[in-house]
Amino acid sequence: MPSPLFHWRDCLPEDGFAGLLVGRAWFPSQQGPSPVLVREDGVWDLSGIAPTLSEILNLEDPPGRIAGAVALPRIGDAAAMLENSDHALRNPARPWFLAPCDLQVVKAGGVTFIASLLERVIEERARGDAAKAVELRESITAALGGDLSSIVPGSKEAARLKQLLIERGIWSQYLEVAIGPDAEVFTKCASLSAVGLGAEVGIYSKSTWNNPEPEVVLAVNNRGDVVGATLGNDVNLRDFEGRSALLLSKAKDNNASCALGPFFRLFDRTFTFDDVRRLELSMEVEGTDGFRMEAASAMSRISRDPQAIVNQTIGRHHQYPDGFVLFLGTMFAPVMDRDEPGKGFTHKRGDIVRIRSHALGMLVNRVNHSEAIEPWTFGIAALMRNLARRGLLQ
Repeated sequence: MPSPLFHWRDCLPEDGFAGLLVGRAWFPSQQGPSPVLVREDGVWDLSGIAPTLSEILNLEDPPGRIAGAVALPRIGDAAAMLENSDHALRNPARPWFLAPCDLQVVKAGGVTFIASLLERVIEERARGDAAKAVELRESITAALGGDLSSIVPGSKEAARLKQLLIERGIWSQYLEVAIGPDAEVFTKCASLSAVGLGAEVGIYSKSTWNNPEPEVVLAVNNRGDVVGATLGNDVNLRDFEGRSALLLSKAKDNNASCALGPFFRLFDRTFTFDDVRRLELSMEVEGTDGFRMEAASAMSRISRDPQAIVNQTIGRHHQYPDGFVLFLGTMFAPVMDRDEPGKGFTHKRGDIVRIRSHALGMLVNRVNHSEAIEPWTFGIAALMRNLARRGLLQ
């Protein structure tokens, strides 16, 4: 029997159940999911308020509606459900947690941190060849000449820098979205396809250069209001995207290549948007080959304010009637050699990825090939049929 991926308490924020934690859980007895409230005294079914978490977050006052709800059905113990979320040890007859989003579109901001900007330029110049990365990293860093973190995207200073880099022959499409006026915001994956805590996370077997991308993920309602945050892993295939930016969908959207969780922490007196701006994240990758990599960074190093990225995603130019979740971009650039010197980092099957934040808890997943992971079959039509059978649609 495999060892547990985590201890259930480590998945909670440092202040435990003090915040307003909401998510989704799979109920074997109903053969379907429900939105849930996670408290110290248990996990409570919120489907009486609304059948999907997207609808709950679209309410005028989600914390108030949840606090005012009476006679919520208790599903079980939080510790037991967290432990049962470990895919390798799961008892399918008992409930477990899913990714805390359902009908929301899963969006992602790209190149929002300088560290990841440099690696994107390297990928582009290397054309997906990891062996060329070391030499390119040294030459591009020298050519950029200094710290770009003080550059305000879209500013006059950024425009002058852009012109200088064009003259020096090192301009890149990634530099454009990093310091230009328009942020890169793309669709990471389809609604309902993201996986949650303890699930296997997928890399395409044809990829030989890939990495985790630990990120803070915002919950945004259909009016554009940010209502909470969670942790995410925007798994990326560096070789595919490096060969061509037009392969972004192949690099980003494969079976189980998006993980979120364990819960959304909604904004209340214990946790605010400003707390998101001050979050620190740590990442740990542990391989079956004895490899171990650790890193840490802070949201304070983001080049665009999170609200600015939200504003570029939703507005008169684009609406999201079910709301959306927004990955804010990775602050990590894993360059540590794993096998041969100069080859850098890439995943292997069986890797365990742990992403932590004191205010959001811990997201843990084990890496496998996307083709070997259980296929995604429960889509929107299946959800609607399930909710109708349970009498939850009006």
